Amino acid sequence: MKTMDHTIDIPAHPTVVWRVLVATHQYSAWNPFIRQLDGELRAGARLLVRITAANRRMTFKPTVLDVEEGRLLRWRGRLGVPGVCDGVHEFRLEPLPGGGTRFVQSETFSGVLVPLLGRVLDDTAEGFRAMNEALQARAAAAAKTTPR
Repeated sequence: MKTMDHTIDIPAHPTVVWRVLVATHQYSAWNPFIRQLDGELRAGARLLVRITAANRRMTFKPTVLDVEEGRLLRWRGRLGVPGVCDGVHEFRLEPLPGGGTRFVQSETFSGVLVPLLGRVLDDTAEGFRAMNEALQARAAAAAKTTPR
């Protein structure tokens, strides 16, 4: 099992960050990592997720595990059958003193292929960083123009 995460503080209230995060139809305009996310954000729903990490493009059809408005979105994706390469992806928003948000993107990978995915996982970690920085910029700009 391998877990990776990236944390960033965003100068916007969690409600603003959440609005940007769940406006998935706009991902192609700002998100360098998750280029497409289609589907209903509710537990049990299937999503279509297309990511770009380094020069790799991958498509997944994960199942939403949890949605807590303004706080958490979590899904599980699989490469093939269970146990080959499974990943639980999470976006977590934590309020900060002063009205900001700590945003944590993480994934826990498990399965027999995980030890062989070194470079892919490194590229994924870089994708987390790029997305989090883009989310920070977009939410900060939205916070200046919209009320909570």
